[in-house]
Amino acid sequence: MLLFWLVLLPILSSIVAYLNKRRLTGYLLGLTQLLVFFMALITAIDVYTNGTIIYSFGGNAVNIGVNLVADKVNIIFIVLSCAFFPIMLLFNYHKSYMNKLFLFLFLILQGLINGIFLSNDLFNLYALIEVSTITVSILIMYKKTSHSIYDGILYLLINLVSMAFFLLGVGYIYKIFGTLDLTLIKQQLTNVTSTPSLILPYTLIITPIVLKSALLPLPRAHGTPSAPSIVSSVLSGIYVTSSLYLFIKIQDTFSPAIDTASLFLSLGFIISILGFVLALSQNDIRLILTYSTISQVGLIVFGLSLASDYSYYGSIYHLLSHAVFKSTLFLTAGMIIEEYDTRDIRKIRGLFKRMPFVTIIICFALLGISGAPLFNGSISKYLIKKGSDSTQFLEYGLIIINIATITYLMKYTSMFFGSSKKSKTPPLNQKIALISLASLCLLGGIGGQIFINWLFKLNIQIEALQYLEKTIIYILSLGIGYLFYEFIYKKSNFFMTIRQLELSFNELILTITLFFTGLLSYLLLVQ
Repeated sequence: MLLFWLVLLPILSSIVAYLNKRRLTGYLLGLTQLLVFFMALITAIDVYTNGTIIYSFGGNAVNIGVNLVADKVNIIFIVLSCAFFPIMLLFNYHKSYMNKLFLFLFLILQGLINGIFLSNDLFNLYALIEVSTITVSILIMYKKTSHSIYDGILYLLINLVSMAFFLLGVGYIYKIFGTLDLTLIKQQLTNVTSTPSLILPYTLIITPIVLKSALLPLPRAHGTPSAPSIVSSVLSGIYVTSSLYLFIKIQDTFSPAIDTASLFLSLGFIISILGFVLALSQNDIRLILTYSTISQVGLIVFGLSLASDYSYYGSIYHLLSHAVFKSTLFLTAGMIIEEYDTRDIRKIRGLFKRMPFVTIIICFALLGISGAPLFNGSISKYLIKKGSDSTQFLEYGLIIINIATITYLMKYTSMFFGSSKKSKTPPLNQKIALISLASLCLLGGIGGQIFINWLFKLNIQIEALQYLEKTIIYILSLGIGYLFYEFIYKKSNFFMTIRQLELSFNELILTITLFFTGLLSYLLLVQ
């Protein structure tokens, strides 16, 4: 029954908050968020003690009703989501635009994201994704500037078009299996005599999920200039996480009949490098972070596609870590933009002197995303590398991806240096929120081995010699990244040319169509 309330309670609280006065709203939201978080923890303990929990609406049989399912993977994301949203609300508590309407939309999004994680029914997922897309689009456009309205509408239209693919695929699946429950579909795959009949519905369903996972670098909505910082943080943090979890779920469901691991292994590497190029070409600090999300998503998909439990769970852990450090970076980017009144990284200097607290928090997040020893990214990248040990080529690929990450972070840290006056310290609510996120970056590294052994029952022992080797590789990667940034990036016009490229709506739709037809053609050839 708790699964139902994890979805419904945030939505109900949003309605009640909209109808009450602001002071009452603050108390109500605080109590509700605490309650939802504790319910998520209780559910997680139950799952890890007694196994998978299934809740069927109306008490129907599992093969008839619409089900919510909590297992040992998605419950971790639920706990993360239920911790993430109160931190965002705390960070933004003093903002003038945090009115009833904004809170209403933001809390509805929380319930919808929880629903996406828990739902096991394809049509239910379609409905949740569609409503969440509309909600996110309104939040992007919330400040009603011309740029945010353009980006919000573009994001909405692109996703609505792509979800038409999803709905058509759902119809095909129901025709073949007579059910939309993912567990039952996986069980019945052994009875399908014609595997090619699954190729079209699979391609129709996976295409919009790939788009929403940021594996296709299309809309720039994450970095919209006037979108509230917590909206960008939610988009690149927990919302992308929910879409990547769907990618994992769909791949797991269809893997007995359709094998696309080698394809997505290659695509993950290519997208990771493409994300690096796009991130390094930007001067807008939010767009640097936006395209770095694409690069990190490429790494995650790369790890998920390796035939190893180490890389698989390492990718899931990196997905959790990414939600933390990328949210931190987007929140601090919003503070920097407010302080300097510009988004141009070339005009932001002396950050360490002007905003020392914010700079330290950024350092924690950057150490996490770059895989520095003792930080959360180091554990996940260690596991992904361990899963690629059987093939030297893949090991080199991971090192290249990490050097690419370090290179665009070199550009990001250029803000730290120079002279500037000192600004006022951030309000207490923002300090608490940022310290909480930065602490998770560190705790996720120091306690990473314990967490992974407990969460995934994956008995990893990180030996001192192995960690020393990783540290040496990290230091060498820092050096190579610095040299690339100083002597190649700064002297090349290539990145300036890339920065000027921006796809129109028609070109974006064409990109989605080309991906769909390319994937379909590939599967028809190899199956």
